[in-house]
Amino acid sequence: MDIEDHFFRHEFGRIVATLTRLFGVSNIALAEDVTQDAFCRAMETWKLRGLPQNPSSWLMATARNRALDILRRERTARAAEPGLTRFLESEWTLVPTVEEAFSAHAIKDSQLRMMFSCCHPRLPEEAQVALILHILCGFSVKEIAQAFVSSHAAVEKRISRAKKILATSSKLFDLADADFPSRLSSVLQALYLLFNEGYHGSSPKAALRTELCQEAMLLIDLVIGHPALATPQSYALAALMYLNAARLPARLDGSGNFVSFFEQDRSLWNHNLIADGQALLNLSASGTELTKYHIEAAIASIHTSAAKSEETDWKQIVSLYDMLMAMHPSPVIALNRAISIAQLYGPHRGLQEISIIHDLHRLSSYPFYPATLGELELRLGNYPLAKMHFSTALSLARNPMERNFLRRRINACNGNNKI
Repeated sequence: MDIEDHFFRHEFGRIVATLTRLFGVSNIALAEDVTQDAFCRAMETWKLRGLPQNPSSWLMATARNRALDILRRERTARAAEPGLTRFLESEWTLVPTVEEAFSAHAIKDSQLRMMFSCCHPRLPEEAQVALILHILCGFSVKEIAQAFVSSHAAVEKRISRAKKILATSSKLFDLADADFPSRLSSVLQALYLLFNEGYHGSSPKAALRTELCQEAMLLIDLVIGHPALATPQSYALAALMYLNAARLPARLDGSGNFVSFFEQDRSLWNHNLIADGQALLNLSASGTELTKYHIEAAIASIHTSAAKSEETDWKQIVSLYDMLMAMHPSPVIALNRAISIAQLYGPHRGLQEISIIHDLHRLSSYPFYPATLGELELRLGNYPLAKMHFSTALSLARNPMERNFLRRRINACNGNNKI
């Protein structure tokens, strides 16, 4: 994704959230249409006149003027939030009310309220994430379908149904509502899934989607920037994102191929993000609640604290995975725990731990399950067996990055590459 695309995605969510607050949740389609119209005008005008000094302000002004026209002509304000309606129906108060809605503080507030509205309790988790991606991050239905390996029709139906449920609300979610703590949990989970899909997702085009990570980080920054939402678990999730994002520059080589964690050039890690992530992790320790975000962030912190792979405190990492398994048991977490045990006690012990994972069959389509078996057998010198596991993983690979990585590991079994 280029810088221009990222800019438009970022502005899309800001404008849609603001217009939805003015037009009313039932008119979210109109808010999206007006936003799209502002983008089309920008592309046409900027192509002829060049980029304005402040592109963001230009877009906001265009959307604001269009909103004023619509409110004057169609009186859409009847569907707006009750607190705004009387101001939008009077010409004397219309302009200053709309101007205020487009102020920096109000835009952030609208984005946050839209985020919480997208995490409506009647919506399933996948619909909440799809709405956040579509409305707040400007992703098309096609892009969401690709990111989550789903059909275009399925995602389109999911978003359509979700918007209908959203439209039953009389206004954007009020952060002063007593229900906000339960919704915060849903918001954090949606952002967690969004970041993870970017960090090691299942897209058929690329296993690494940095734009998804960036969008998740922009939204978590909004969350922790609000006093009522800056909770220990919010800080812990932000820390996890920052610490993992710090390693992104080293995950691919110059040709766009995966680089094993153990072979990454740690000088490429973003040490500013590591420092920020560590500071956020310290802030997350202010409460008594311990969440999965705290534990995963602590694991990420240990990884980023080691100057070399061999200096990693694997004993502490295994202990943290034990805690995570007790809190949120899953085959994927158990697999990561087994990998850590292999680093601590050797590949034989790692293979033993994998063999006793509960619900191991749930990893049957996960390419990094047989890939892990292959890696451990390779370390033991069992080349034919390692090659068999890597070949199985290759048949399950979801994108070119994974396939290229696994082909290199197969070559290593043949003695063609350095292990």
